Amino acid sequence: MNQPTAPQTFNTNVVRRMWYQDAWYYSVIDVVAVLTESVNPNSYWNTLKSRLQGEGATDILEQIVQLKLQSRDNRLRLTDVANRETLLRIIQSIPSPRAEPFKVWLAQVGEERFVEIEHPEEAFERIRQGYRDRGYDERWIEERMRADLIRNDLSVTRTNGSALDPSGSRGCAQQ
Repeated sequence: MNQPTAPQTFNTNVVRRMWYQDAWYYSVIDVVAVLTESVNPNSYWNTLKSRLQGEGATDILEQIVQLKLQSRDNRLRLTDVANRETLLRIIQSIPSPRAEPFKVWLAQVGEERFVEIEHPEEAFERIRQGYRDRGYDERWIEERMRADLIRNDLSVTRTNGSALDPSGSRGCAQQ
């Protein structure tokens, strides 16, 4: 079900967006306009699309959808839109000083995730710090994290079916 569009402001520029297939889709041309300050963002986007296609990045372009968004003349026009993941990949391809903060942020988040994969305790500490930043006390944080771990264990057990013995009844397996 489509919901009405909702513009997002970025400084003084508006980035049009629409809820589509359970996700927000953002106008690629609006994002290009914000990040490049191009006089003609449509032309810039067309050139970028050609360059991406030439570089073999067709998987990005396949994720672009056209939806009708309200234009400056208040008419609904088909516009290239992308979900967040695709939009972040497009931003990485834009050579602009205004795109650099996004690129730096993406690199930082990527590095954090690699560290968490190598050292899972880092993920727990990041979650704890998030709760601390929101003002929760240590006792609540410990109880919450313990409850999350138990719930995850139960979900894995239920998914794997190991909570059932071979006869299909609940209970412990015979020893």
